[in-house]
Amino acid sequence: MAAAPRPSTSGTPRRAVLAGAAAALGVVAAGCDADRGPADGRAPVAPVVTGRPPRGSDTVDVVRDCGARGDGRTDDSEAFARAYRHAESRVWDHVGRTVVTVPAGTYLVRRPGALLDADGSHLKANGLRFEGAGKRMTQIVFAPARPHDEDAAADTYLCRNNDAWANVSFERIAFRSATPGVSFFSSYSTGQAQDYRFSECEWTGEWGYGLALDGSNTNSEMRWEACRVGGAYRRAFLYSGLSHRTTDVAAQDQFLNYWFTDMKVEYEWGDFLDFPYGGSITCRGGSYIVTGRRPGGAGKDGPTSTFFRFPRGPHHDSVQRFHAEDIRFEVRGPDTVVIDCAWDSGTVHFNDCDDTAHAFRDFAAGTRPHRYRAGPRGPLVRYDSCQLSGHHEYRRQGGGPRTVRYDMCLFANHSQHDFCSAGGEAVRFVDCLGR
Repeated sequence: MAAAPRPSTSGTPRRAVLAGAAAALGVVAAGCDADRGPADGRAPVAPVVTGRPPRGSDTVDVVRDCGARGDGRTDDSEAFARAYRHAESRVWDHVGRTVVTVPAGTYLVRRPGALLDADGSHLKANGLRFEGAGKRMTQIVFAPARPHDEDAAADTYLCRNNDAWANVSFERIAFRSATPGVSFFSSYSTGQAQDYRFSECEWTGEWGYGLALDGSNTNSEMRWEACRVGGAYRRAFLYSGLSHRTTDVAAQDQFLNYWFTDMKVEYEWGDFLDFPYGGSITCRGGSYIVTGRRPGGAGKDGPTSTFFRFPRGPHHDSVQRFHAEDIRFEVRGPDTVVIDCAWDSGTVHFNDCDDTAHAFRDFAAGTRPHRYRAGPRGPLVRYDSCQLSGHHEYRRQGGGPRTVRYDMCLFANHSQHDFCSAGGEAVRFVDCLGR
């Protein structure tokens, strides 16, 4: 592939770019009337686009155009790196214009950052797409030769976006870690990295992090649709607030708007979501299962694996909102926790969820799969039309009242009176049934 020109490096502020885009959309929406100009007679203002249109194809195929083998034995790192360089070279006026196509096959990648290695110091771009043939047809195996001790693995990522790209999508691709403890995606943002979409993707193998978010602004608007999260996670599949590049941990905020829809979350051990700095998170539909037990010494949490872990970290008063709806959870043992929340404000809401698949087993009555530690401002906790096993635990951090409400819920192992370990907190039951 011939060398391509460097991407646009215009210093146009982000708000100015968005304003220009809005003006362009206004002209399109006006249709033929746009030629008449404003009613007051002034000439219409058109957005200014600098530079020249990029050369090359809108689609780059890692096999046909970049030489990947996809045989599971040949290191295809350079082929993916060439495909990414082509996509980066075609950025024009901060807009990406390339789809990276990955045909069916198994692609061995040994080089960290081979799939995406972006630095925001020379690139601010919007729009990058990776498209496979299917999550069981296109598989990328990440197997760096770097020693996989805990410290080294923390910096070994298949994808790295350092405040460079927004609107990045991955479709119909499976990712497998073949070097235990390496990580999938590092995203650092001070206002640029955001709007990621994963559709019909899959993760297997043992990872350190799935996606690790760092920075002081945005890293938001991320969506997962019909994906399977398998494998195992030493830290978490999605972790907000890594603090590797952001030295001021109190500045880590704006972790907003994460949507998980129709997911198959079925992994061996580890945490699924870990949000110590708050966030706005919605999970709808699907099945959530921990199939194994965290190995001894694998993490500070001992044998426990948690789907939704929300500890309290030092930060400003960012949003703290979690909603789970129409999800079937399997609590296969006392070391599986659905939620462990220490947020000090906000809301937690479960609607039409069921974690009673193993409520018949001997251990179930003694489990505590839902755990809360909160202060005088909450969070407010509500369960609607849920079927729930074990006990729920509530502990206070500081004084003051808090409101917990269960509406038309079924308790599989205990009476309504014995269901909550509330520590004097205000818990209200409305039309609930217990044993």
